[in-house]
Amino acid sequence: MPPREGTAVQGYSGHKDDVLKRLRRIEGQVRGLQRMVEEDTYCVDVLTQVSATTKALQSFGLAMLEDHLHSCVADAVAEGGDAARDKVTEASRAVSRMVRV
Repeated sequence: MPPREGTAVQGYSGHKDDVLKRLRRIEGQVRGLQRMVEEDTYCVDVLTQVSATTKALQSFGLAMLEDHLHSCVADAVAEGGDAARDKVTEASRAVSRMVRV
């Protein structure tokens, strides 16, 4: 996804390699789930791995949100005006989407 208009650097840019490494680990967990199903692994064991994968993805999302708040939102608040209000609203909506079940 391209950066939003008016943003040159994403909050995670300074540690992009770590972010990608974390996503690759989550991808490995999902592939592990596929393998478990292919191998007819006991349902409860699959569900345990689903829970671990879900928690890893939620943790990743929270880290991304924190990066966004510390960079994009903080920069917009420093600028003030409509840009600040819009960024706070955008972040609030992102939080709302994350906590929906």
